[in-house]
Amino acid sequence: MKKVLIITYYWPPAGGPGVQRWLKFVKYLKDFGIEPVVYIPENPHYPIIDNSLLNQIPKGIKIIKQPIKEPYGFAKLFFKQKTQTISSGIIPKKKPSAIEKLMLYVRGNFFIPDARVGWVKPSVKFLNNFLIENPVDVIITTGPPHSLHLIGKELTKQTQIPWIADFRDPWTTIGYHKELRLTKASQQKHKQLEREVLQSADRIIVTSPTTKKEFEAITQKPIEVITNGFDVEISTETELDKKFTLAHIGSLLSERNPVMLWKVLSELLDENKEFQADFELKLAGVVSDDVLKSINSFRLSKHLDSLGYISHKQSIELQRKSQILLLIEIDSPETKAIIPGKLFEYLTAKRPIIAIGPKGSDIEEILNKTQAGMYFDSFCESELKPHILSLYQNFKEGKLEVDSKEIEQYSRKNLTKKLSEIINSTAL
Repeated sequence: MKKVLIITYYWPPAGGPGVQRWLKFVKYLKDFGIEPVVYIPENPHYPIIDNSLLNQIPKGIKIIKQPIKEPYGFAKLFFKQKTQTISSGIIPKKKPSAIEKLMLYVRGNFFIPDARVGWVKPSVKFLNNFLIENPVDVIITTGPPHSLHLIGKELTKQTQIPWIADFRDPWTTIGYHKELRLTKASQQKHKQLEREVLQSADRIIVTSPTTKKEFEAITQKPIEVITNGFDVEISTETELDKKFTLAHIGSLLSERNPVMLWKVLSELLDENKEFQADFELKLAGVVSDDVLKSINSFRLSKHLDSLGYISHKQSIELQRKSQILLLIEIDSPETKAIIPGKLFEYLTAKRPIIAIGPKGSDIEEILNKTQAGMYFDSFCESELKPHILSLYQNFKEGKLEVDSKEIEQYSRKNLTKKLSEIINSTAL
């Protein structure tokens, strides 16, 4: 049986999407003859906690830990609310305060590539010793945080063990880089580190075709696409909402604010009294003040049910009972490569999906192939309104349903099989 060392920052009880990918890979790797060993921080600063995920850690998995020093813990002593907000990924869109500007500048220029960079040297030292007595066939790092790839780069240099770098998100082209107030020197440092990682890794895994194309311009190393996926294990017998609910599960950042959607919904409420009586907007997850203000400005607040953060199990249940599922991405060229993990769970919910994001997004191709919903960019307002109205008419007639096609390719087990093939072909 091949053995792999998986170096990850996010692990239960961390909540949010970052933890799901490798938690599920670890769950199924043994089915394909691969034994995982997981290396995680002992005292991480997770902005979101979901203790229910602890029950999903497979029994018998070896997990090793090392302490980590993170600046968020220190900053929280002085600016608790601001630190929690920024570490959660919510960056104010308009007029950040002086404190926020300072925190973003320090985060962007003093901690490259990210705030977990202080974990690199102690991890390399610890893992070097660990691997002497506990050899593995392949090392895998997953980012963000991309500082973990620096651990992999140094380990493979010192041990000659093959290394696979997994990118759940892009690095230098990710949207929030623009908000970090990076100096030119810091921008160049990021690009240099990205290039070194991409050219040093034996294999590279990405989650979208756009990221693969982007990285192919930087490295000649083999790049494979393994998207995120679904692993739904709760009963499918869920009663649908009585109201015409549009539900979004996940954080809504300041720039992930679909003004076009709010405008269309406001018009439908004004024009259709039945729609006004039936409509409900559900938001599960952290929602920025900018988004809430926008919703209020279109007089949607009285139709809003803001649930805050809910557990992963609750999110699955919410997806299955909602009439319509919303998937919102930042309207920016930099987000074309982002395929939110929730999309794949949405597919199994068998509810119509409305996705809104940038033109040319990889999301659109998946929706077209699976016939699970419709994708709209910011220029599609005239198409979005009649589409929602059509879905509402189907709801009133009891005919609101969707028959997703070819979704099994996105099951966590099938994706792990693909990963196992990459591991076997990379191993010494």
